[in-house]
This record gives sequence, C-alpha cells and structure tokens, in this order.
Amino acid sequence: MQNTEHDGAVALLGRFNRLPGWPWRRTLLVVIGFGFFFSFFDIITIGLSLKVMQDQFGVSESIVNWAVTTSLLGYIAGSLLDSLISDRFGRRIALYISVGLFTLGSIMTATAWEFWMVLVWRFVSGMGIGAEIACVTTYMGEMSPQRSRGRYTSIAVACGFLGLALVPFVAVVLVPQFAWGWRALFIIGGLGGLVICFMRRHMPPSPRWLLNQGRYTEAEAIIADAEVRSRTRSGRELPPVVQQPVTLERGGLQTLLHMPHRWRVLFFGLVWFCYYTGNYGWLELSNELLVEQGFDVAKSLWLTGVASLGFVVGSIMAIFLSDRMERKWSCAMLAVSWTILLLLIGWFPSEVMIMAAGFVAAISIAMIIPMMYTYTAEMFPTVVRNTGVSITDGIGHVGGALSPQIIFGLAAALAAKEHQFVAALTVMAVSGLLTALL
Repeated sequence: MQNTEHDGAVALLGRFNRLPGWPWRRTLLVVIGFGFFFSFFDIITIGLSLKVMQDQFGVSESIVNWAVTTSLLGYIAGSLLDSLISDRFGRRIALYISVGLFTLGSIMTATAWEFWMVLVWRFVSGMGIGAEIACVTTYMGEMSPQRSRGRYTSIAVACGFLGLALVPFVAVVLVPQFAWGWRALFIIGGLGGLVICFMRRHMPPSPRWLLNQGRYTEAEAIIADAEVRSRTRSGRELPPVVQQPVTLERGGLQTLLHMPHRWRVLFFGLVWFCYYTGNYGWLELSNELLVEQGFDVAKSLWLTGVASLGFVVGSIMAIFLSDRMERKWSCAMLAVSWTILLLLIGWFPSEVMIMAAGFVAAISIAMIIPMMYTYTAEMFPTVVRNTGVSITDGIGHVGGALSPQIIFGLAAALAAKEHQFVAALTVMAVSGLLTALL
C-alpha cells in the first residue's frame, strides 16, 4: 500500500515538473512579490533612521546600533519558529503569521517614545521579516516547476530589491526635513503589510507539502488545475511526463540531526554567516559611515539611493540568468566581485566611486541572494525544507545581528578614528572573500 501511494505521489510530481512556465495566476507572483518588497523595505529603513534616532532619543552610537542587532535577533527567532509551523501546518498559515508580525512591529516602532520601545518592536518586526523571507523562499521553490525554480524565486526576490532601491529616495524626502520622517517610513511599511494580509486570502497550498503530508487527493486537484491553466495559456498540449527518482520523506526536526543534512546545516549556516556580516554592514551602516566620513545626512541618502538602483538591475539579471548559471561557482564569483567593490569604496571614497562601485555592488547582492536561497533550499528534502532554510539563514543572521559590533569593533582595533571608514569597509570586504572561499 505504501509503495502504491509513493508511486502515485511520484507520478503527480512528474506531472507538475513538466509544466512549462508559471502554472498559476499571475497575481500570485504579485502577492508573493509584495511580501518581499515590504520585508526588504523594512530591513533597510532602520539603517537609514539611525542617526536621527540617536539625536532624538539622546543615546550613544553604540546604543543606537542595537536597533539593528535586535531586529536581526528577532529575524532569527521568527524564521525558526515560523518554519516549524510551516512544515507542520502548511505554508499559507505561516505566511499569514509572518506578515502579521512585521506589520505590528513596524507600526508600533513608529509610535515609540522611548528607545527601549524601539528595541522591543524592532525585535517583533524582525521576527516577521525572518519568517517571511524563509517561508516565501520555500513556498516559491515548491510552487515552481523544477526547471524554472530559480527564475521564479528570482522574480519574487526582485520585488524585494525594488523595495531596497526605493527606500533611500523616500527617506531623503522625509528623514532630513521632518522630525517625524523616520516614523513615517515605518508606517508606510506597516500599511503595506496590512494590504498583503488582504491579498493573500486566495493563495493555493503547496502541492509538494500536501504530498509529504499524505494528502494526495488535494494535491492531485491542485496539480490538475495547474495543468489546465498551463495548457490554456500555452495553447498546446503539455510535454510528456518524465519520471525522475523522487524521495518523499516523513519526519520532523530530527531529520536535520542526521547526515548529510546535519553537515549541510552547519556548512550553509557558516556561508550565510560570513556573507551577512558584510552584507548587513553595508545595507544598515553605510549611511552612518558616510555621515562620519563627512557627508551630511541628505547627501549620504542620495549617494546610497543612486547606488541602490543597482538592486533593480541585478534582480532583473538574476531572473534571466539564475537557471542558466551553475549556482555554486556563480555565487563564489559574485562574492569576489563584492569584495573588490567594497575595497574600492573604502579606499577611494569619492562621491563618484561611492555611487559607481555601490551601484555594481548592489547588482552583485541582487544576483547572489536569490541564487544562494535557491541553492540552500535545494539541499534539503521537502519535509524539512523550510526548517533547514530557516536554521541556516538564522545562523547567517547572527552575523548580520552582530555586524555593527564586529565591524566597528574590528575597525577600532585595526585603525585610528580618522581611518575608521576604510577599516570598516575592509572588514566588510573580508567577509565577502570568506564567503567566496567557502
């Protein structure tokens, strides 16, 4: 009986994987993309608000940087907890929880009148963002036919990078001119989360998750619907089913404790740790570092804004190249380019260099992130895929959470105060080099 069920599940996956293109409504891509957009919008908002927060709340630089750290600690907790819910109860309910958390955290951050409140609500918001990114990555991988998994994951992530590119331009209008400008940024993110909650009410469940839960009838109905839509959209018959070896596993968190999954958790956790230390250092601390280098707040926002346009270019490139390039070596080469670009910014910090090298660095970020997420997700079986991605991503975000302390601490140890900018950018660059070597 078990063999019959397994053969039936394998046949269903074969029918699904043969589908050409995106087999669901186009609006589903928009709904998923909006989640990434406002998650990434929120990630960078705190970094652009740090200097103003420091002045308004009357705290030191070392204290205000904890707003970044608490956000990313929340990211780790939310990513892991929501992934357990996702693998046990399904992707849809987990996606509602994630967007609910970052909506609540963003709106309440905007209302904070003491700095400790900012830290508390940034932790809550971080929980939602961590849960959202890990769950959306898993959901997109499972809703895409195997041959186009990288492309459609890249489309969703591209929406997030559009958020990264947009925030500096919104911030330059609000933050320097108005005392409440930074609060408005968080309100915008929170209202976006409310819209996403409404838009997600018609999201289909993952057929791969349903098959792993033994809910074959539901999975067959969803796949049949996808076949009808794909046949209608293409105007021709579907390709023949090509049966491939598929392992449907049952289990839970303990699955990750056994080889080879245990090694993969540790390895990918280390890769993400190295990368995120420098990545979040640049995304969250670049505005603060530029101000300390002598640029005023408005100028620093414009410089990072122009550089952030590279996120749009890079994400478009990732859509068309992610399934055509070998992921492992592509990620290594992108990490090397990131290293070189940060060294150029650090050692030759003119306005032109910051914008030009920052623009290309943003392209490298927008290309490497979806590739690394897709590659990481492919290393774990469906039954623990979301949890595996969440744990490795969570380990990585420990590096992101500690990036202010690591970067500023090493910069202070390596160079005098007048050379802190070049030292900080060099530390970020080294993290990229370590990522490439791994």
